Amino acid sequence: MSSICIIDTSVFLNLLNVPGKNQDKDTVTASFVEYAELGATFILPMATIIETGNHIAQNGDGGTRRKTAQRFCKAVKGAFSGDAPYQPSEFPNSAEVLTWIDKFPDQAGANKSPQKTGEGTSFGDLSIIEEFNKCVSRFSTREVFVWSLDSDLSSYHQQR
Repeated sequence: MSSICIIDTSVFLNLLNVPGKNQDKDTVTASFVEYAELGATFILPMATIIETGNHIAQNGDGGTRRKTAQRFCKAVKGAFSGDAPYQPSEFPNSAEVLTWIDKFPDQAGANKSPQKTGEGTSFGDLSIIEEFNKCVSRFSTREVFVWSLDSDLSSYHQQR
């Protein structure tokens, strides 16, 4: 496969088994194993890290949040240290972020998709889409896709 797989929050929540956000844990875990066996490179965007941390902090009682946060910290530290099967995305520079900010009002104001009227693209999703575009450009001979349980983000898939 040798694909570039950008992990969305919906998937990371299941991989970490976050209570109340893990309804697809078995399917996601099986897919993760399959992608890994096929040689996929997993990218963990900063938006995914931040959004997952936010979900954990708003979830369950203090003890559950703490235990889940500890799993989260171990997973994210592993990404940065090379001890996890995924790696963090490159952090955007100031010029990139300013470009995204300029795009954001139009993205937020437009419907996210024909199926999701009344909802625009969040800034987190916009940053994941821009990460996808960067990977497509950088890895022009490889398949690149956003692995998401959200149909809007999962449509970002470039076959090679």
